[in-house]
Amino acid sequence: MSSNKKTIRIGGASGFWGDSAVGANQLVDANIDYLVFDYLAELTMSILASARTKKPELGYATDFVTAAMRDTLKRCVERGIKVISNAGGINPAACAQAVEKLAEELGVKVKVAIVHGDDVMPLVPELREQGVKDFYTGAPIPDRLISANAYLGAMPIAAALAAGADVVITGRVVDSAVVLGALIHEFGWKDGDYDQFAGASLAGHIIECGCQATGGLHTDWDTIPDWDNIGYPIVECAADGSFLVTKPQDTGGKILALAVSEQMLYEIHDPAAYILPDVICDFSAVDITQIDPDRVQVRGARGMAPTNAYKVSATYQDGFTCAAVLAIVGFDAAAKAQRTGEAVLSRTRRMLIEQGMGDYTDTHLELLGVEQPYGANANPNAQQPFEAVVKMTTRHTKKEALSLFAREIAPSGTSFSPGTVSGLAPGRPSVSPLVRLFSFTVPKTKVNNLMTLGDGAEQIISVPPGRAYDSGSNPEAKDRAGFDVDLPDLTGDEVEVPLIRIAVARSGDKGDTSNIGVIARSEALLPYMLREVTAERVKQYFAHYVQGDVIRHPVPGIRAVNFEMKRALDGGGLASMRLDKLGKSLGQILLRMPVRISAHLLEKTS
Repeated sequence: MSSNKKTIRIGGASGFWGDSAVGANQLVDANIDYLVFDYLAELTMSILASARTKKPELGYATDFVTAAMRDTLKRCVERGIKVISNAGGINPAACAQAVEKLAEELGVKVKVAIVHGDDVMPLVPELREQGVKDFYTGAPIPDRLISANAYLGAMPIAAALAAGADVVITGRVVDSAVVLGALIHEFGWKDGDYDQFAGASLAGHIIECGCQATGGLHTDWDTIPDWDNIGYPIVECAADGSFLVTKPQDTGGKILALAVSEQMLYEIHDPAAYILPDVICDFSAVDITQIDPDRVQVRGARGMAPTNAYKVSATYQDGFTCAAVLAIVGFDAAAKAQRTGEAVLSRTRRMLIEQGMGDYTDTHLELLGVEQPYGANANPNAQQPFEAVVKMTTRHTKKEALSLFAREIAPSGTSFSPGTVSGLAPGRPSVSPLVRLFSFTVPKTKVNNLMTLGDGAEQIISVPPGRAYDSGSNPEAKDRAGFDVDLPDLTGDEVEVPLIRIAVARSGDKGDTSNIGVIARSEALLPYMLREVTAERVKQYFAHYVQGDVIRHPVPGIRAVNFEMKRALDGGGLASMRLDKLGKSLGQILLRMPVRISAHLLEKTS
């Protein structure tokens, strides 16, 4: 199908499983053509797998049906709005059946399609024999996996729409595919239209995290109005792959070029080679322009032929984990908090050994309120607060061992430090399975992209096989060539200011790798940002966190650089023992790094 419309309006109603229920209601009243939802973070699949083992009818994001669709499905049908969601998780058929049952209750008729085939657990024995290893760590496939799902692309979604689906429920697809699939269907794009694929994928990437495109998490947070009514994003997409970002009328938040730029760099590594199932995207020359107060135009994405493999995220259980927090108030709060945590860990370690359960497999003690995340860059004045929180995280192979740890938190309130506030987290801390991520690739020829419409027959959807891909670029050489600007010499009139004065930033994660996108506030400030914020300085600044390489990727189209920091998150996700498991705070930490800039220029740009 090729649309006669000049633009297609797509609303992004959810950025993750647990996002606010207000998004869908806002968007169905905003004259959109498609309502899309993203629910699946990397480890959400393991949560859904665990739910399905307890109840076979589960394994999908139930909120999609019980909240979002219950409130909006009837209006979507009445207004001809198509719905696409990856809420199916590991059980898209059950999710589709729940939607069909809801439609019957609401008295509306819908054609529901499911996209599946992403479950590659049947391939695991063969892959294990072949010696497949984790592409981050080099470790072999664990003996027992909980889940293993390939990131499928947009082709089966487009096929479902072409077959007449009103609602498309998918399993694991790459987040941006819910937008790309709709636009392939609407504009009739074919394999080889890689620039259009890249532009549509960028549109999907911009809205896949909900309000992060409309001012949420923006560095200049104090300029974003009406948080409680913040608008969810809409992209108005053209047939050439360009698009506008906007939001529903009379909603809060703000559509800003800088905020959209932050989101473009969120959770990607090399912006010139962002690998997706349908296309390899080059966002390095993308132009993001403020059209008016409510719209930002995005254009200039380029695409290349996709790879011949799918990324697979597998999960496995590695024992159990438990975390507890206590607040300490008064003189020497930090010292008292540190001693409290050490005492709890020492006491429970001794008890475990005495009871024959053996020592913890790992522990982590973290103080909140003393700028620990800043390492050597912490403000000395922050080391003597009058209130602090101690977070104790433990791991063990036996659940009962951590139940003992959980029981021994409350006695701190009467046994150790004066000023202990034991009610910071009500009740005993809970013991949870420790779920780790295992990432690898599988040839596309090994995976069937499947689509089923209603109670019809399962269809295999043809997907281009892709090509072998060599990522062997030279980041250092590319960095030098990325910008056509001269770096300013030091003249002696510089002043030292925090990076936030000349740039904005946003950070995120992919496994144990974190990225920080840093964007100059103006063209005049860009040369100073490039001179001051190098990969070497960032590596040194985060020496207490980052154990691997730091690579600076140039993004000249938006006056930005993207820092890829490897082995930065203590394993990442649920495998990390840090408070910030996903690198969300690292951008804010970097923005305090001191930089030197001409005093005259700073005065002009302030």
